[in-house]
Amino acid sequence: MSAIPQTVDLAQKVAIVTGGSRGIGLAIAGTLLDAHASVVITGRSEGQLEAARKQLSQGDPSRDGRIHAVAADVGDQDAARSAVDGAVKRFGGLDILVNNAGVGIFRSVADMDPGSWHEVIATNLSGVFYCCHAAIPHMKTRGGGWIINISSLAGKNPFPSGAAYCASKAAVNAFSEALMQEVRHDNIRVSYVMPGSVATGFSRGDSPSGPAADWKLSPEDVAEVVIDLIRHPARSLPSRVELRPSRPPRR
Repeated sequence: MSAIPQTVDLAQKVAIVTGGSRGIGLAIAGTLLDAHASVVITGRSEGQLEAARKQLSQGDPSRDGRIHAVAADVGDQDAARSAVDGAVKRFGGLDILVNNAGVGIFRSVADMDPGSWHEVIATNLSGVFYCCHAAIPHMKTRGGGWIINISSLAGKNPFPSGAAYCASKAAVNAFSEALMQEVRHDNIRVSYVMPGSVATGFSRGDSPSGPAADWKLSPEDVAEVVIDLIRHPARSLPSRVELRPSRPPRR
């Protein structure tokens, strides 16, 4: 039996990481660059994207030439397709899509306005569909690829004031399961990752640093799972990964 490789060289691979300007997406983009992939990150803030691009390049010309930032709201179908097609045009193809962009608006159903509901669903669910829909033909042209959707344990463990967010992530889980079965024979491997609490400052006023965050997952923990999925032997497919903090506070 051959050993599982502990490193992966993605020198000829092209990746898109949505929501790649901070937090989990930034860590994933950095890990892919470390593996020598060419990486396109998307986000809605041009300022954050440029700061992320500089951080990811590390002042290294060889890295700088492999990282590209695109301002795009993936909840908009045309913007999502333009980002995917732009990545293909810039780097010559597409092999890896990491759907990480997410919005968290946490209010009770009675207090949530329809606009906030639509914003969560548009980014967290429709954005995943739009990017996959645009990416799959390019991946088929390349003979296969990876689609990794960043979901959440909230998709299976609903909580008060999280109806929109939990519903969006539960839908991403079901979407990923169906898509995995549709494209597996095209050599496109679909997985979804369900992290628990991650120290990113994503929602509810969380701070990504300080003692209160010590027990939480780090963005790099999630990035390590993503690279593990890419380097996993082709014979088997880890289609779902649940990732939890090892020692959360006792209740």
